[in-house]
Amino acid sequence: MRKSWSIVLSTVVAVSLLAGCAAKGDGTGNAGNQASGNSAAPKEETLKIFLPQPRFKEQYDKFVADFVAKVKAEKNIDLKVQMEMPPSDQAPQILKTRLAANDVPDVFSLHAINELPTYYKAGYVEDLSKQPFVGKVLDSVKSAVTIDNKVLAVPLETLNWGYLYNKEIFSNLGLKPPATVTEMKAVIETLKKNNITPFELAYKEASPPQLLLPLTVGALVNTENKDFIDRMNSDKGSFSEIKSQLFGIIDLVNANGTDRALEVSPADGAAAFAQGKAAMWVMGPWYADTILKSNPDMQIGVAPLPINENPNATMINMSASTSLVVATGSKNKELAFDFVNFVLDDNKTNDLYNSLKFNPVAKNHTFDSYPWVNEALTHIKAGKAYKDPSMPPAVKTEVGKLLQAYYSKSISQDDVISGLDRAWKNANKINN
Repeated sequence: MRKSWSIVLSTVVAVSLLAGCAAKGDGTGNAGNQASGNSAAPKEETLKIFLPQPRFKEQYDKFVADFVAKVKAEKNIDLKVQMEMPPSDQAPQILKTRLAANDVPDVFSLHAINELPTYYKAGYVEDLSKQPFVGKVLDSVKSAVTIDNKVLAVPLETLNWGYLYNKEIFSNLGLKPPATVTEMKAVIETLKKNNITPFELAYKEASPPQLLLPLTVGALVNTENKDFIDRMNSDKGSFSEIKSQLFGIIDLVNANGTDRALEVSPADGAAAFAQGKAAMWVMGPWYADTILKSNPDMQIGVAPLPINENPNATMINMSASTSLVVATGSKNKELAFDFVNFVLDDNKTNDLYNSLKFNPVAKNHTFDSYPWVNEALTHIKAGKAYKDPSMPPAVKTEVGKLLQAYYSKSISQDDVISGLDRAWKNANKINN
């Protein structure tokens, strides 16, 4: 049974794309019998897609246009695609609003680790196990979008991340990514002595500061506090257990960052980082495209963030994040199935993933990996990586807001801890 969501109004971006004409397919993304010479008037259909990545609008516009042309050529359908691309920090509430109002997108994106289990349990997600794309997905990636032996999504992004650093600045100063907090403090001092701001801070949106939580929790549950998530899920744990390490790294980053963080958006932060305004940024490589648009010559590095004095806890976070699902309430499921299959279309998928600067996720991905991907892989191959910790989405949403308030000194560390504990307990009540 679907659960009800509270309704929240928000502004969205809608992109409508129209196109052309021809034959009929089989509903799985494979062309059916060609209807050359078919003089029948094309059928008109609408497909609603919810994908909160507005920074990639140009790339998705082209991809959707290609899909519309394919549908016209193979199925004689004039397809209108309504692409809704809200900011990522607003997207969860907007999606809940759509579902609560029965205004269901045919295809929508979810975070594979944090959101997919909840939406599957609530009955909003179609089983895609029999779709053609499934056989193309790498086994190591497929597991992240599989629940109860059902493949529920086509993965877009797999992420190997920690923090970004300017490789040119590090090389010029003879610096290497640190393995402990003490080594990080030494790096910070060297940067400051050379009049370089250590960290870019861009906290206008809640999503960047919240990144410090999974990095800390992920490192600890894979080393010193292995049952933390299990105990939080059973209301037996508290963030007070990891308070010193959580705020140790948060305070270090905040005290050595760029000014006026609450006025700086992630896009502005990417531009500043690209221009060398700071040497490091606690952000993932999903902003690589934005950074390189500002500075195509930028040498981006990816390194694991130290959170204590244990070098074994300094690991890369591995995650499958943005993934596309088909809504059980879709009014146009065959075309929705066609679209998720088209994401891994043999003729189009390499261009799409390469343009987005995403990692390869499928057997038919033959494009070269980017340097920062290869750098992260060196840590993974050395056993210095962990799977992104599974925490309730409400906790990650709450921590971003709490850390914005903490940065502005309007709340204390204890306020943050109590807010996180409360958010997790509330999520337990809803999900259990």
